[in-house]
Amino acid sequence: MALRLTDRTVRGLPVPAAGNRIFYDDAVTGFGCRVTAAGARAFVLNYRRRSDGLERRFTVGSFPEWSVAGAREEAKALRRAIDAGEDPVGDHREERQAPTINDLCDRYENEQLLKRRTSTQLDYKSMLSVHIRPALGRRKVATLAYSDVDALHREITKSSGPYRANRVIALVSKLCSLAVQWHWRNDNPCKGIERNDEAKRKRYLAGAELERLSTALAEHDDQDAADIFRLLLLTGARRGEVLPVRWADIDLETGVWTKPGATTKQRTDHIVPLNAPARQLLAGRAGNDSEYVFPGRHGGHRIEIKANWQRVCRAAKITDLRIHDLRHSYASILASSGVGLHAIGALLGHTQPQTTHRYAHLFDDHLRQATERVGEVVMPVSKPKAKVTPIRRDQ
Repeated sequence: MALRLTDRTVRGLPVPAAGNRIFYDDAVTGFGCRVTAAGARAFVLNYRRRSDGLERRFTVGSFPEWSVAGAREEAKALRRAIDAGEDPVGDHREERQAPTINDLCDRYENEQLLKRRTSTQLDYKSMLSVHIRPALGRRKVATLAYSDVDALHREITKSSGPYRANRVIALVSKLCSLAVQWHWRNDNPCKGIERNDEAKRKRYLAGAELERLSTALAEHDDQDAADIFRLLLLTGARRGEVLPVRWADIDLETGVWTKPGATTKQRTDHIVPLNAPARQLLAGRAGNDSEYVFPGRHGGHRIEIKANWQRVCRAAKITDLRIHDLRHSYASILASSGVGLHAIGALLGHTQPQTTHRYAHLFDDHLRQATERVGEVVMPVSKPKAKVTPIRRDQ
């Protein structure tokens, strides 16, 4: 039997011995107050879904947080939405079960990340665990907004620097693009995020630094790590190419290294010649029981060398030099020796000429010497005659 619900009547509703009982209001069809055996009271609305007649029960809210008047008005609004074809229970359930950013990260790691190079996988996992999951993990994918991503970008810029902030936002953008493909949302909220300016680094080893580095490597207590740094400098290879190198990729007889596409940035096999010191280094390491040139302590290949690099740089009194700058140093030596940009790009595995062009300025000395030779032939510069100062006999 329906009755007119008021705050007073709701407080006085009897408590059932077990389960729950609903006392319906006489003003709005299906609206009532549910009382449990524990004495809890909440307002509910019973309705039939317009599409198929399925009976639903929607919980409006608890008493006394919701007054009767407030809950009744909410029930009327819901009734109007239901008459228009909406389904509050279904919508609420769908929203509650909607994927979160954590779900998106999980799917990305399980389905997409394994396609990346080992070094990239480690870097992306770090960004996911350190920056993305803590800040956005509980957010629903469908509700992530431009302002959320922009705030994250600004925060990481302050805490970890502009370069890291750009890398993290690039990964968030990739995740959101996949979410669009997977029909988890309709757009990419990263569109329009202004990235931090990034100046291309031009840090190379100077002559004296190279000597100090060689000495520090010779005295380093971890010669496996030292050999990794030597090979990086001798070949210009990326760290992600050297760490997982297998003996099967090396032909010491012909002096050729075939880098598998799985380890290269361009995702294709890259065949490069090895110079004599590199061949000698590798020959000295031949004969270990591992399939890897630089085996790890617990199977697989060596992974982490950052701590070793920091110690080597301290010992060599070298500052502001990244491991990747060994690759730049290799290219700078080639350029300063007069090797053409095309050849440098081929050795480094560049697919775009503009990537190699950053080393063009290093041709200055070589080109200056060449043009001076032409000048000497075409128009020799007459050397001034030496001025003779007579010496007096009495001096």
